[in-house]
This record gives sequence, C-alpha cells and structure tokens, in this order.
Amino acid sequence: MEYVVEMLDIRKEFPGVVANDNITLTLRKGEIHALLGENGAGKSTLMGVLFGMYQPDRGKVRVNGNDVKISNPNVANRLGIGMVHQHFKLVDNFTVTENIILGSEPLKGMVMDIDKAAKRIEELSKHYGLNVDPHAKIEDISVGMQQRVEILKTLYRDAEVLILDEPTAVLTPAEIDELMKIMKNLINEGKSIIIITHKLKEIKAVADRCTVIRRGKSIGTVDVQQATEASLAEMMVGRHVSFKVEKEESKPGKVVLKVENISVKNSRKVMGLKNFSIEVKAGEILGIAGVEGNGQSELVEGITGLRKIESGSIYLNDEEVTNIPIRQRIEKGIAHIPEDRQKRGLVLDYKLEDNMVIEVYNKPPFSKNGLLNVSAIRSYAKNIIENFDVRAGEGAASLARGLSGGNQQKAIIGRELGLNPDLLIAVQPTRGLDVGSIEYIHKRLIEHRDKGKAVLLVSLELDEVLQLSDRIAIVNNGELVGVVNASETNENEVGLMMAGVSKEESKE
Repeated sequence: MEYVVEMLDIRKEFPGVVANDNITLTLRKGEIHALLGENGAGKSTLMGVLFGMYQPDRGKVRVNGNDVKISNPNVANRLGIGMVHQHFKLVDNFTVTENIILGSEPLKGMVMDIDKAAKRIEELSKHYGLNVDPHAKIEDISVGMQQRVEILKTLYRDAEVLILDEPTAVLTPAEIDELMKIMKNLINEGKSIIIITHKLKEIKAVADRCTVIRRGKSIGTVDVQQATEASLAEMMVGRHVSFKVEKEESKPGKVVLKVENISVKNSRKVMGLKNFSIEVKAGEILGIAGVEGNGQSELVEGITGLRKIESGSIYLNDEEVTNIPIRQRIEKGIAHIPEDRQKRGLVLDYKLEDNMVIEVYNKPPFSKNGLLNVSAIRSYAKNIIENFDVRAGEGAASLARGLSGGNQQKAIIGRELGLNPDLLIAVQPTRGLDVGSIEYIHKRLIEHRDKGKAVLLVSLELDEVLQLSDRIAIVNNGELVGVVNASETNENEVGLMMAGVSKEESKE
C-alpha cells in the first residue's frame, strides 16, 4: 500500500493545552481522507504541522516513504503539499493571477512575466474544471470563487497533496456541490486530498476514509462506506447527538421589530434591498431563507445601523430607530451575531475577556468614574466561557486571534445572549460549528425565544432555517418573495421560493 503522507505519533503542545496527543494519520495516493473533530479538537494544528506552520514536539512525518523535516510552508510546497486555509489569504485589490503567483513570480529577464502566468492559470483552471477568470480582481468575485483561487494557487505550485481546511464553511449549497466535483476531478488526476471538516453529510458524500480526533487524541480511522452519520457523530463528540431541534409550539406576543418598506444600497452602490417589510414578534423565531447575496446582509446591516437606510423605517418596540447610532440600538435591546466573526465580531488582538464586554464596558459593574474594574470583567467573561464551552488555552486572558473559528463563534454568541436582548439578530450562528455545539446553540436560541424575546435568524443552511424557525421569510434579489409557516412548508417549496418562484405560482 503506498502512502503519500504518514504522520506518526505526532505530539504538539501550546501553553495550557496539548493540541495533538500522539496522533497518527496516513494518506493513500488518490484518496480523499477526512479529518473529523469538534471545534478545537486539534485538526488544524495537526495539518499545520504537515504544512510546516508548526514544528511537532514529538513524532515523525514521512512523505512518499521518506522521513522529512518540514520547517516552514515553503518546504511543504517543495514536497508537493499545498494548503487551502479556512480564512483565505488573498490580497483584495490584486487580480487572480497576481495572487496566485505571489512568492513564485515567473521572470522574463528581470521583468515579471504576467501573461505567461495568466496563460498557465487559464490552462490549469480549464483542466480541473475551476472556471476562474485569471484577470478578475479578488474583491469582485464570490467567496466560492476565491476558494478556487486558493486551490489554483496550490496547483500552480505543483501540489500533489492538498489540505482543505473546513472548505465548505463559507459556501452556498450550490457551491458545495461544485467543490465536490472539483475534488473528484483532482483525485482523477492523481492528487490526494485531506479535508478537515465536521460536516458528516459531506464526509459521506466524498471521503474514502475518515480519522476522528477528540480533544487532541485520536479516536480511530474508519472506512466511510461502513460508517453512518450517527456513528461518526458519536466518535467525534463522545455521546449520542440529536440532529433534531426539540421545541414547543411558539406563543408569539407583541411585535418587537417592524421593518417597513426599507431600501438599502449594497457595497456596489446599487439597491441590495428593495421596499422590504417584515415583522418579528416576541416569542418567535423568524428565519430568513435565501441564496447568499440576495439582500440578507443589507437587511441585517440596516437594522443594526452598520449601513444607512435610503428609505423606509424600522421600529423596535413601537419606537422608531431608523437612523439612531449603533450604540443606542444596542442599549435599546438589539444584539447581533454577525456573519463575519473576524471582521465584525471580535477585536482579534484583544483578550477574550475584553471582547466579552465590548458593548458594555462603559457601564457598571465594569467601570466606575471612567476606570475599568478588571475583576468584574474577568468573572463575567469566565462565566460566558464556561457556559458556552469556549475552549481557549489561557482562558479569559487568551487573545481572540488564538482561538479556533468555532470557539470564536461560541464566544460571540455567549456575549450577545448575555445582553438578554429584546431582539437577537443571529446571522449564520452555527457556521463552522460541530454537531455537539450546533445542538447546544440551537437550544439556547429556542430558550431565548421561550423567554418571550424576538429572534431574527439568517442562515444559508436551509435545514437550520426549517428546523429552528416558527415563520420563514424568503428573499430573492433584494425582495421579499413571501412568508410561510415553518410547520406547513418543506425544503422543496422554500427552495423554489429562494429561486424567485412565489408560493402562488409554485402551486399551479
């Protein structure tokens, strides 16, 4: 049996945590090998060791049967190992080609030969079915397309082994299908792939074998054909996990949020949301369903005050809040779990504890006469960290940047629920979370609803919208297609409406 990569008894410690505790992982040539585990289980660390970002404290790495020391990512590249990170590393105002050749520029004499590079990128793109325009600017292309640029970057450097870190966390369902095709194309061309993930459905769809790790230890490697989603979930979390959301019928009360005919421009200065109206009542979850980029961001940013509203009005508890400052909206009871946790959710170079009071540090008990009360801040943060199982090596004192994406997410959700808001706007709340954490967050959102609060849920996971919501509003191209009761609809009907077919038309 030929292995392209063998990682044998790898151990890696960080301050306060053993990220990898003697883990062994082998990759056969031409296989898709899934690396499965909860947030913070040590998956990214293990792949960071393979990609030369970290040096193991113990254990060895073999590539094509030879012991190697991968001291940095350039060495990994030379050994034919490429990695596509969870948060892409692209320069926004550069073109696709400029991004791909960064660090390995082709020279003609002493001048950079961009045309030659663009031509090769076009050939690679066609060959693997990636459909990437080499001359497009990164800021003008979708997230799914950016990911393909990252894949091309590894192929351009002749990678034989590709590591994909949570590749579907940022994709729409259609883009996920595309990615699966691309992965199969890569395998057919003789490449080998390791995919870090915690989405069981996708593992079943593409992977050959799966290695499960839990809290830094290896639980085992299984043949995916033989495993079920439930058995994989149990290996990963260590207990039975329910995939179904348990909830009572909602008891809606008064209208908490009223959005009346609002129009909001998108970043391209065009109306991204047109004459849009919805109501969210106390004690209900209103889900927003739609393909990404159909006005969801504009709606959320309009309500939270991150974007200016061109026309229309917004009321919170019968009081108009259309144009008041963001801080005042928070004080009046609006909380926001944002879509982009790193840009909008956290100050990455602040400690976790400071991030937990970022909306309330100016109020007692956190400050008095302009002086911060550090112990009050710390105990408040510790409480969130414990309740939401936020795993961080140095607890409340850890820098936000050092947490895994899923743990950053749990911290933000804990902080926003801690404000006990009248209106909680939850955008992609479980994106990048594993099944155990998703189950917990869903419970907390239902609990918030049952306290008689209003929840506006925006998610690209249709399953999640259908399971959590009491009513579902469907958006297409910045307009409201219709509102349906979750208990009386199904994936099919909502899917049609997401494509812009109204409920009346779909009955004909």
